[in-house]
Amino acid sequence: LMVWLRRCTHYLFIVVVAVNSTLLTINAGDYIFYTDWAWTSYTVFSISQTLMLIVGATYYLTFTGVPGTATYYALIMTVYTWVAKGAWFALGYPYDFIVTPVWLPSAMLLDLVYRATKKNKHSLILFGGVLVGMSLPLFNMVNLITVADPLETAFKYPRPTLPPYMTPIEPQVGKFYNSPVALGAGAGAVLACTFAALGCKLNTWTYRWMAA
Repeated sequence: LMVWLRRCTHYLFIVVVAVNSTLLTINAGDYIFYTDWAWTSYTVFSISQTLMLIVGATYYLTFTGVPGTATYYALIMTVYTWVAKGAWFALGYPYDFIVTPVWLPSAMLLDLVYRATKKNKHSLILFGGVLVGMSLPLFNMVNLITVADPLETAFKYPRPTLPPYMTPIEPQVGKFYNSPVALGAGAGAVLACTFAALGCKLNTWTYRWMAA
């Protein structure tokens, strides 16, 4: 019975974290649409994706203890996002805005660290966190390269009325003038270690709850 409860709790956590990861990143490629805040949004979205990826991937990785499951978790996030964005497309949202999910390479680095350090959790938190935090903003730049120009897309898909989420807002002045990749990577490298530690701790809590 305890094994069954533990497994159910594990799968529940995976679904909850993966779904929330998808919800948080669902529009993470559309920062380019908001041209006045593009770089600011890019940095924020890069950090948010980094944290959601690493907490779920670390939890899954340390729960199974099998290198490779972090990448599998990133694949779950990827498929969820494709499905969700596909639903947006079905509602008339331009398909050009469906961007390339780029979590897989960072998750692969996490798996490699876990294997290279012989499943040492502290090394995973420190080295894995830094690598994921620094790499994802770099890989996320692929989104900028692949996504269609938003104005071109807007003219290609004329709509008689704009839905609320597409209503233009007044342009704002304010950007991160330094490199958004460097800024996202620096903040991500620090914060990702904390979230990797949280991912590991979720395992401990899960076992304690089930053992009570």
